[in-house]
Amino acid sequence: MGFRFSVILAVFTLLYAGLALNFYNLQIKKGSYYSARAESQHRLAGELEPERGNIFFTDKDKKAVPVAIKKYYPFVFAVPKEINDAESVSFKIAPILGLNEAELFGKLSLKNSAYQSLKKRIFEETADKIRELSLKGIYVGREPCRFYPNGKLAAHILGYVDTEKIGRYGAESFYDKILNGEKGKVSGDKIIEPVNGKDIYLTIDFNIQFASEKILEKLVGTYKAEGGTAIVMNPKNGDILAMASLPNFDPNDYGKYDIKDFLNPAVEAVYEPGSIFKMITMAAGIDSGRITPETEFVDTGEVILNNRVIKNSDHKVYGRVTMTNVIEKSINTGAVFAVREIGREIFLNYLKKFGLNKKTGVDLPGEVTGSIRALEEDGRDINFATASFGQGVSITPVRLIAAISAVANKGLMVKPHLIVGKPGDLGRPINEETSRKAVAMMVSAVDKAEVAKISDYSVAGKTGTAQVPNAKGGGYGTDVINTYVGFAPAYDPRFIVLLKMDKPAGAPLAGQTIVPAFRELSQFILNYYAAPPDRVE
Repeated sequence: MGFRFSVILAVFTLLYAGLALNFYNLQIKKGSYYSARAESQHRLAGELEPERGNIFFTDKDKKAVPVAIKKYYPFVFAVPKEINDAESVSFKIAPILGLNEAELFGKLSLKNSAYQSLKKRIFEETADKIRELSLKGIYVGREPCRFYPNGKLAAHILGYVDTEKIGRYGAESFYDKILNGEKGKVSGDKIIEPVNGKDIYLTIDFNIQFASEKILEKLVGTYKAEGGTAIVMNPKNGDILAMASLPNFDPNDYGKYDIKDFLNPAVEAVYEPGSIFKMITMAAGIDSGRITPETEFVDTGEVILNNRVIKNSDHKVYGRVTMTNVIEKSINTGAVFAVREIGREIFLNYLKKFGLNKKTGVDLPGEVTGSIRALEEDGRDINFATASFGQGVSITPVRLIAAISAVANKGLMVKPHLIVGKPGDLGRPINEETSRKAVAMMVSAVDKAEVAKISDYSVAGKTGTAQVPNAKGGGYGTDVINTYVGFAPAYDPRFIVLLKMDKPAGAPLAGQTIVPAFRELSQFILNYYAAPPDRVE
């Protein structure tokens, strides 16, 4: 009995000795380290950080695809009161971390400091180099950070989260409060747990987004353009299925990019759209009863207004043509005729019905408004004439696709949006009969030109090649912006696409460049949806 008792006593003695040793190691030997870690976690005046919600895209089968999630990254911090030679330590680690040696020395010299953050979100190889130095007072920890598993894909939609855990640009900014949750508090012995952020699900279809970006990248690269934009939307409910712009950025490594790369040209930049605007002009004319698709006029190749000469972009003379022919051939003088038939006041009224002087309210930050100020403040005929074919007025790509959605969607203009289950509309600028007639004009334009035609489907579309205004001195230079907006199947559309290319080299026409790209993307989407043909030839 005495022997067994002695064995049990010896075992418990060893266990308690181990616990005591571990306690000494944690509280005394590594006390500064854990104190620093605690301070790093609660350094914001006792605030506890909530866990940020994830962002998901959805596909045609409503399957969620994670595109912004949590990932643990190494970070480097210091306990300055443990460091004996701040100058030597600064010299060794500054080049590894890519920091200014003098500034680093200033941090490490704070002898009374128990914590100094040195570098967040570093690569594993960088962390390994720091560990290998085994420098007293320099530590590598791990913390959760935002990670974008698809790199640059949909960068302008997503934005990024900075080192202070604040969403910047894109959905990360617009929905920051929802994603970020609420911070908890530490008050004496009482801990109020943080409320974690909520996940959000976007209408972006991963597969359509991927295809849009690949086609846009090829288009911009082929024609050596300065940039470009692609938007795909459901014209019946406003779901944005894809939105991409070039140049873009990698939200995992946003520090490498200029601020201009973060701005989303689809919502944060305006441009003069060119001949796509003729569809808004024709819709206004038909809806007001001033013209029909069969209305004729005689084209002489030019119109002189207020001592200014307007010519057709191809410098041709077409003679007697209908309004449908005007859309098919993109005849500038025909659009001018339509506006003069409509009347300035009625035309301006329709532009406002289409919302061209308002934001769409899309759930992305920084949306700007186009301008029809030249028509509101200067009622000269020349201003209304150039506006008829999309020059002298400006618009954002997201507003343009919303406006044309009214033509595609039986006259009802939908509100573009990103959050699943939040459809809305922006009013009814035209009636259903006007919509049907305008769609027929666009289908005829595609059929005659043939470049955008897709076998077994009716396709509606319109090109635009707009001159770019001179920033200095007024007037227009030689650069152009090419745009195409189209939808299919034309009379019951599954999608509407806007493709825009900025300043392609050599200023080619949109029909030669952007229309084939539209056809490729549209064919992909029709196949992806397995959309039944509506025109079997």
